Amino acid sequence: MDHRKLGATGPKVSIIGLGCMGMSDFYGPADRGESIATIHAALDAGITLLDTGDFYGIGHNELLIREALEGRSRDNVQISVKFGALRDPARGFTGVDCRPVVVKNFLAYSLQRLGVDHIDIYRPARLDPAVPIEDTVGAIAEMVKAGYVKHIGLSEVGSDTIRRAHAVHPIADLQIEYSLIARGIEDDILATCRELGIGVTAYGVLARGLISGHWSKDRSGAQDFRSMGPRFQGDNLDRNLALVELLRAIAKDIGASVAQVAIAWVLAQGKDIVPLVGARRRDRMTEALGALDVTLTPAHLADLAKAFPPGVATGGRYPDAQLAHMDSEKRKRA
Repeated sequence: MDHRKLGATGPKVSIIGLGCMGMSDFYGPADRGESIATIHAALDAGITLLDTGDFYGIGHNELLIREALEGRSRDNVQISVKFGALRDPARGFTGVDCRPVVVKNFLAYSLQRLGVDHIDIYRPARLDPAVPIEDTVGAIAEMVKAGYVKHIGLSEVGSDTIRRAHAVHPIADLQIEYSLIARGIEDDILATCRELGIGVTAYGVLARGLISGHWSKDRSGAQDFRSMGPRFQGDNLDRNLALVELLRAIAKDIGASVAQVAIAWVLAQGKDIVPLVGARRRDRMTEALGALDVTLTPAHLADLAKAFPPGVATGGRYPDAQLAHMDSEKRKRA
């Protein structure tokens, strides 16, 4: 397994990471045993970066990771945790809170649930509009000094926020959606990260399964939040699945699966980018690992660029009500 360093100050991690969210939340029921087996398979294959959030399953995901890591060397794993999202007993979202006092509270609970003495990368899940990013990052920096956190990350924020945060404490990486059909980061955020020496951990590299080659119009569920996503609805879904067929034809020529080509494309965008693969089954994990054996030639990249220009997807990556509050989108909507 090759490794990439997250920014100028971050840790060296496996060239791809495992996003664990779907094992606990948002994508419908998941099998606990299979989830743990998938984490084990990822670790055995050399993946070192596990990404979670304290609100994934309202603590369930952190407890799941703790169980999966029992008997494993803590030194061989980097755990990335997002915090700040508020939930209610009905599993709804009620806002974001990133005040310094709650930063330390959230961290205390995560350390306990994960059964570890430090978090490798700790990051606010979203910008709290009521709290200056300097205050939030300053509080995490205190926890770095105390030894409870190793590195500070950010998630879904724009260039101005990145600069302000980085001025308080070095930022290891920005976690943000990036895929063949979600390329907003290329407008200016990626350039800002590179200027400042900040890595990128890219989530949604398969667009939540939409460009995995496995999605169909018949696949939906009441507990699956993708059913509310604009790209998964009505005519939007038809148009987006037509794009997948273009990708399937290119993948056939390359001799790889659709998902493998989509992951390989993200890997090819720079050595400062680490894709997070949201596998929750061993077969999907095995398929994702196959992307590491895919070499995209200049001709392949040209074909992909032609088939997937920026803005090619139909529908937003989140519902408009959510996009309106995302700091990473404000530049586009100014």
